[in-house]
Amino acid sequence: MRIMGLDVGSKTVGVAISDPLGFTAQGVEIIRIDEEAGEFGFERLGELVKQYKVDKFVVGLPKNMNNTEGPRVEASKVYGDKINKLFNIPVDYQDERLTTVQAERMLVEQADISRGKRKKVIDKLAAQLILQNYLDRMF
Repeated sequence: MRIMGLDVGSKTVGVAISDPLGFTAQGVEIIRIDEEAGEFGFERLGELVKQYKVDKFVVGLPKNMNNTEGPRVEASKVYGDKINKLFNIPVDYQDERLTTVQAERMLVEQADISRGKRKKVIDKLAAQLILQNYLDRMF
């Protein structure tokens, strides 16, 4: 079963994919979107769904530290509803608190790359962490 993890923001969607057995997550790419203009990157997402033969989506939920849900959680759920209807593939959600902070720390400590380069990969790494946390929780 192939699972695709998504870190949904207002300008980008980080994409990760599981291995066929569902043990590990790998970052794939960052899709540029424009939430305000109603551009959600569904065409590119559909290409990736076909390429990887995706069976399920996992969308990160950016809850507040006190476990409350703000406007970004609602936007992530709306995105999840849209991809569920568009691709007819089940969607699950994963608490993503601190995954972007964790991704940033990993890039600073382990990769030692510049801030500009980190910005280009952080959403992909965050999607990978969201998906890996989901896989670890489920399997």
